[in-house]
Amino acid sequence: MTAVTKTTLFALAAAMALALLATITEAHSWADCVDWRFNNPKKPGWTDKHGKCHGWARRYPVKTKYRFGDLDSASPNRHYEQDSKLYACSAPGRGREDGADERRANPVSKAYGGGFRPMASVKAGDTMCVRWPSKNHASEYKVPPVFIYGPPSVTKEDPSQKQLLKMPIAKLNYNNCNRIRGDEDHTPCGGCFKIPSNRKTGTYMIQWRWELNKGEFYTSCWDVQVKGRTVKPNVQSLPSNGTETTNDNESSADEDHPLGDNSNAFSDLARE
Repeated sequence: MTAVTKTTLFALAAAMALALLATITEAHSWADCVDWRFNNPKKPGWTDKHGKCHGWARRYPVKTKYRFGDLDSASPNRHYEQDSKLYACSAPGRGREDGADERRANPVSKAYGGGFRPMASVKAGDTMCVRWPSKNHASEYKVPPVFIYGPPSVTKEDPSQKQLLKMPIAKLNYNNCNRIRGDEDHTPCGGCFKIPSNRKTGTYMIQWRWELNKGEFYTSCWDVQVKGRTVKPNVQSLPSNGTETTNDNESSADEDHPLGDNSNAFSDLARE
């Protein structure tokens, strides 16, 4: 074997190793924006020309040198892979891959403002949209969906993962993306869900959770300030005998389905 051939084979092996390493390190994702609002709701999309972010996960940095989709290279990074202990939210030393500190702050507002991005704020019944980077999974077939979880009432502490699994809000299509040719790593993706209209005013915890491979879960956690809607009482007309009647069997759709309809409001984005 000539020296040239050995050099060529070594270079090829090194390139393959780097490609494999890139695949391994990029096999993850996180919620980059938790309150994405479209410039034109009739033409929804996830690139910066399609909309703007109005809310972020806990302790999301204001100042960063990293572009969209590159916070997995930051220190601490943004992605968090759960381990067998299944901590719902990331923190230093937690998980197979620990991420930025997304534990609940006390008070909750301390995780926002100052050096951190703002907290999301919506009205009960509003549609909330979340954006995440594809990280080279946009073109894959049958990518597992993203699940959105959250308690139906204001809590004093974050629920455990076991508890959150009983609190589903929505299931979103992971590869609902605006594909960037030649750059699947930074391709933006996202999905939308409805904040149940029976939510009372308060600050609620929400979790984004995605299973890339069997048993390989990634999560992002945030808080959202919800302004409850004022509901007018349903006053029935008085009958002719002068006594008041009420309909005890009447119930709203929100009472029947307190956690929403588990659907993606914009599942069929026009690809660009």
